[in-house]
Amino acid sequence: MAMMDGWKEPQTDALLIGSYVHAYFEGPEAFEEFKANNPELISSRGPTKGELKTEFKKANNLIRAIESDPMCMFMLQGEKEVILTANFAGADWKIKIDCLNRDNNRFSDIKTTDSITKETWDKKLGYVSFVESKGYLTQMSLYAEIERLDAGRDGWIEPIIVAVSKEDPPDKAVVGLKAYDIERELDQIRENMPRILSVKSGSEAPNRCEKCRYCRETKQLTKITYYADLTL
Repeated sequence: MAMMDGWKEPQTDALLIGSYVHAYFEGPEAFEEFKANNPELISSRGPTKGELKTEFKKANNLIRAIESDPMCMFMLQGEKEVILTANFAGADWKIKIDCLNRDNNRFSDIKTTDSITKETWDKKLGYVSFVESKGYLTQMSLYAEIERLDAGRDGWIEPIIVAVSKEDPPDKAVVGLKAYDIERELDQIRENMPRILSVKSGSEAPNRCEKCRYCRETKQLTKITYYADLTL
């Protein structure tokens, strides 16, 4: 809602690294355009002036980790950056899939993450993988359904995450979902959509999460927090 009201999340190095890796695998033309549109990738002072900044040199390691792995490259075959639209759960959706390969019944998305194996605590689910903590399980399930609706097909094609970590050296994994994962996530979206649409229309007020950048920027304290509640 904050973004719909005009708030913009500042570009961070973490987001840029992910976009940098995505742009590379989109193709040479897209990669050169991305670099031209993001001059902050290049050092502007000191002995490294004119060179790629250190953090983006590290991003090249992520690219090499994927590019040197035949299975990763096999999963990234297909049409790049495909935009699809469909109506689902009472709302119109527009998605962009990194690689769509209908001939082989799959689509894939590249995800960069701090660690592939590190677990994150979720107050509802307990310890979860990055796929759940970052919302990728929901995203990929929704993509599967929008692709199915766009194609007019009864079943889903296989969603694949090609994951690479920002560690040195990078870790990597090809991550899949099962049909019951997709159905569970779609059921959750259907359940949540009436509330989401009401908030979007302005008939209901949004709830603050108090954890995202926007909430941190605009937070006003009204109470003392007991120390044991800080992680809730």
